[in-house]
This record gives sequence, structure tokens and C-alpha cells, in this order.
Amino acid sequence: MSTDSDAETVDLADGVDHQVAMVMDLNKCIGCQTCTVACKSLWTEGGGRDYMYWNNVETKPGKGYPRNWEESGGGWKSSEHKERKPGQIPDKEDYGDAWEFNHEEIMYNGSDRPLRPDSDPEWGPNWDEDQGTGEYPNSYYFYLPRICNHCTHPSCVEACPRKAIYKREEDGIVLIDQERCRGYRYCVEGCPYKKVYYNATQKTSEKCIFCYPRIEGEGPDGKTFAPACAEDCPPQLRLVGFLDDEQGPIHKLVEEYEVALPLHPEYQTQPNVYYIPPFAPPQHSEDGESVDVDRIPRNYLEELFGERVHDALDTIEREREKVNRGGGSELLDMLTDTNPARKFRLEVFDDD
Repeated sequence: MSTDSDAETVDLADGVDHQVAMVMDLNKCIGCQTCTVACKSLWTEGGGRDYMYWNNVETKPGKGYPRNWEESGGGWKSSEHKERKPGQIPDKEDYGDAWEFNHEEIMYNGSDRPLRPDSDPEWGPNWDEDQGTGEYPNSYYFYLPRICNHCTHPSCVEACPRKAIYKREEDGIVLIDQERCRGYRYCVEGCPYKKVYYNATQKTSEKCIFCYPRIEGEGPDGKTFAPACAEDCPPQLRLVGFLDDEQGPIHKLVEEYEVALPLHPEYQTQPNVYYIPPFAPPQHSEDGESVDVDRIPRNYLEELFGERVHDALDTIEREREKVNRGGGSELLDMLTDTNPARKFRLEVFDDD
């Protein structure tokens, strides 16, 4: 299905009326993990979900969570979406074990040893946080928040033999019917972003639900709220709305200015979470002088966001120069807007 306007066309999945979407500005992420805590305390505390991070923030370059997820396959072989690419289910060690700490020894037995895990862990979430790559003084890293992409062509949906995973008609959110799921884990294998998790206690698969009860107005006082990861973010780096809301910032950033890009478009699932790629100060010479060389190599950003990242960065740079000359920029106004009503446009289709 497509919606047409005078100049733009938005491709929506078959049978979906509107597509909810999110844009994250990576230039604002400080890696504080408030989004991770907000999500975890709301949805994945206990009940076999301890190892799940429906929202995580990982350091790039880095191995991510689960470890080396970008090398685990999945997705589609082509943009025709006729044949899935084989994938792998991560090993338990790639998620990392829950660590037990020597709290009792420190808190109650008077030990002056440092607080540390009782075991000898070798991997876990954010194991390589803030490491990055490169040589001083030109080393670099940035943070990459990740949730389920609620893709237009989700390979997890196609992978499920029980048809337990589906896209909601009203907003395109990808959900798992817990009554139909039998825990086969084909969805875990099929998702190239490894954002579907197996609950060994419940014997079903689970994933990010885009906080749909909040956007349906089931929160306090019946009000509509954006997903907790977006609402609780201290630097407010996320915009939430609908891709086909042509007056909203999501549509403008993705479809008009083309500066918000999907992660790993080569997986061919057409994600509906988009990223403003990161800028960084230029490299320094041995004398400490700035030189005209990108600190974050463009070819690395191209690996993450595809070849369109060059045009996106150039567009943002042109808009920044325009503002520096005293001009106005709708693009930068959207990226720096702090008004919640404009950042989270979730009720625009309520009358449909």
C-alpha cells in the first residue's frame, strides 16, 4: 500500500493503515542508558526476561548486544522480499550471564576488598562501552541506541511458521501473539538486528512492543504518551510519530530532507527506526592543530547507514552553514525542537 501526495510517496506494508516510526539523533546521545533503564523497569524485569534489553545503547565501533549481532545473518536476500537470508541464533554467552557480586562480603562482613563479580565474566551488555577505535588523539566512538525496528518487511514475521508475529493494521507495530507462539525461535534467527528474544521460562519469544499501551492512552489519566525510552531520554534525542504524517517531523526528516536513515538498509527489511548520523570534531595533527579530515570515517558510517549517509551529512552541514550566516533552517529547527507536542505526534490519525 502507498499513500500519495503532490511530491512524496510513502511505502507502507500491505494491510497497514499507518506506520509508526522513530527518529534518533545520534549527535545528542550521551550513553547515559536512561532509556535502557526506563524500558527494562517497565517491561523486562524478571519472569525469564532478565537478559533481555528491548532497548539497549551500544558503543560503535563495537561488537554490540548480543555480541557480533551484525554478523549473525537474517533479513532478506533482495529488495523483492521473496527469499529470506539464513541467520543464526546467538549463543547464550553472546548475551552474557547475570553477574553475582560480593555485596554481602562488602556490606555485612567488613571486607575492604573492592566490589566485584563473584564469577569471572567474559562478556555482557556494554562490555566494550566507550572503547571505540583509532589512535590518540584521533580515536573516536559514538553511541547507538537500538530497539526493534518494526520493519515494513519484517523477516521475523515471514520466519514464523505459526504466524504468531504480525504487524498491527492501525500502526504497523510488530507484535508476537503469546497464545500462538510455541517458542520455535525462527524469529530470533530471522531478525538480522537480533531484537527478538526467547523467554526460556515462558517458552515463547518476546520483543519491543513500541510501548503500545502508552500510545493507546492507557497511561495515567488516559493520556497518550510516547514510548518510555523516548519520554525519559534526558537529551531528548528521539522523535516519535508516523512516517505517513506528511506534516510531521518524521516524514520531513526521512522523506523530504532524507537526513534520517535506517540502520543497515542492506538487510532489506525496511526499518521504521531512523538515525541522524553522527558528526564529530575533525582530526588533529601531531601538533594539536585541526586538520580537514573526518574523525569518524565516512566509510564506517556508510557500513552502518548505507551510501546515502554522504548526502545526509552534506545536507545537514549546508543547513548548519546557512544558520551560521544568520539564516533560518526548518531542518535544524526540527532537530533542536524541545516541544513535546511536536516531537511526539501520536494522535494525528486518531479520527480515522
